[in-house]
Amino acid sequence: MKKIALLMGLALATSATAQNRFDDVNVEATKVASNVHMVTGAGGNMALMHGADGVLLIDDQYQQMAEKISTKIKDLTGESVRYLINTHFHGDHVGSNMWFKEQHNSTIMAHDNVRKRLAADDDFNPAGLPALTFDSTVTLHINGDTVHVFYLPDGHTDGDVAVWFEKANVLHPGDLFFNERFPFIDLGSGGDVEGYIDNAETLIAKINEDTVIIPGHGPQATKADYQQFVDMIKATKAEVDAMRDSGMALEDALGNGLSDEFKPWAWNFITEERWIKTLY
Repeated sequence: MKKIALLMGLALATSATAQNRFDDVNVEATKVASNVHMVTGAGGNMALMHGADGVLLIDDQYQQMAEKISTKIKDLTGESVRYLINTHFHGDHVGSNMWFKEQHNSTIMAHDNVRKRLAADDDFNPAGLPALTFDSTVTLHINGDTVHVFYLPDGHTDGDVAVWFEKANVLHPGDLFFNERFPFIDLGSGGDVEGYIDNAETLIAKINEDTVIIPGHGPQATKADYQQFVDMIKATKAEVDAMRDSGMALEDALGNGLSDEFKPWAWNFITEERWIKTLY
């Protein structure tokens, strides 16, 4: 009994700690077009569109952030979220799905593979599963704009979509763009380095110098920022490929490291060591 009580106490303490780390996080909104905002908090960046046809939200961060995000949206628009699009299945992008479904009655949309992965996760509440899924593209004619949602296979995961607000000229590429940092490529969930590069280049080819980019992570960006990010991936990949092709073992490659110019791209989640392992 003492052991069970101890385990329960540890579980409660862990849960409390997980909640506490969000207590001081503020949700901020930055206007990037006439009716589009970039919304930040904890987790992946969100995009918010509002107008006569209702509120459209791209991604919704962790479940612990749901109420704060909802409050910010209602402060900005006075409305509930009518449509919610998940760019992929990771918890820092879909964690508040259940809240928006139950509290806002939002219609949740995502690629087929996102629903499949979430449905297979015993820890994910089925109430938050996307109700509308697609295998390739979907287009929303909403709030005076045409919003294109299109699938980009085998990049960050196997369920990535990007969202382009055509008239507003705003792109949300999900986690196919980590601005100013090494990306996380989920190799265990259909992610692929070459596919990631191809997908990013596909998106870059669709936009222009005036396009505002809301990256999955990091500050608001431009086409030039996105190109610099892709160039970094290609350059670091070339360095790791050369080390591996010369017969250098992974341990030695980690010891050798990348060129100094790439040091600033490392961060707490994807360190230089973890990025080399991904590329190797």
